[in-house]
Amino acid sequence: MDDKNFQWPVFTMEQHPGFYFIPEALGIEEQMHWIKESLTTFPQPPNRTNHTAVYGPIFDLWNRAQKDLSETTSDNTPDNESNKNSADGKSYIDANGAISGEQQHSTSIPLSVLLRKLRWATLGLQFDWSKRAYDLSLPYNKMPQKLCDLASKLAEPAMPDSEFHAEAAIVNYFGQDDMLGGHLDDMEKDWSKPIVSISFGCKAIFLLGGPTREHKPTAMFLRSGDVVLMAGPARGCFHGVPRIFVDPKQADLPDFSTCDPSCKTFIDYINRSRINLNIRQVF
Repeated sequence: MDDKNFQWPVFTMEQHPGFYFIPEALGIEEQMHWIKESLTTFPQPPNRTNHTAVYGPIFDLWNRAQKDLSETTSDNTPDNESNKNSADGKSYIDANGAISGEQQHSTSIPLSVLLRKLRWATLGLQFDWSKRAYDLSLPYNKMPQKLCDLASKLAEPAMPDSEFHAEAAIVNYFGQDDMLGGHLDDMEKDWSKPIVSISFGCKAIFLLGGPTREHKPTAMFLRSGDVVLMAGPARGCFHGVPRIFVDPKQADLPDFSTCDPSCKTFIDYINRSRINLNIRQVF
């Protein structure tokens, strides 16, 4: 990378033009900022998540779930154990989107469980997974300006002669046994504009293949703070994440303990999870 204004080292693959790898692009404090945003702000309506189709819009999922988890931990007494059928202080939600302080129906589920089952959220222009297309009729908030500025800066290696305009993003949340199968990111019209993909949390294996599933993929590790750009021919390559490493000896996590003590609940989450923020220019 010859641009003297670009502060990070950039690596490419000769066999995959349009693919760029920027290791350790984000420092610890900046990573923690986006981890917090990914868990508190990004799942907020009108942004849609994997829970929206079943439960409708859910506000303050993170804060409500943390309150439940805190009360469960502090009230783990023999008396509480003997009254399992009584109200347990958790917040439950049913298929109608109704939230209450106790389980009303057999299908009701605690919000703390929904947090563990959070797998994606969409920012900016909303994506319809059933149609694999952006649904411009859905309400949405504009992308956060700070995220747009970051994405524009990170995208420079893939488009040095023009500017990247972030219009949408998909946030993927990975738990211990989660994976992302081989797929193409082919929903946007102009493939010369890169997908800006930022990793947070536990180390993952990233597989980059070819234009068909028969091509043997190249494997690499992605760690917290790493950035991948996929533009041009690389946009037509199947790719996926077959595994994340949650074991502390393998996760290669940065030392988030240097962050503010108020970040403890976020550190607890990310120490056993991975978040991937994929930012896109739609038009």
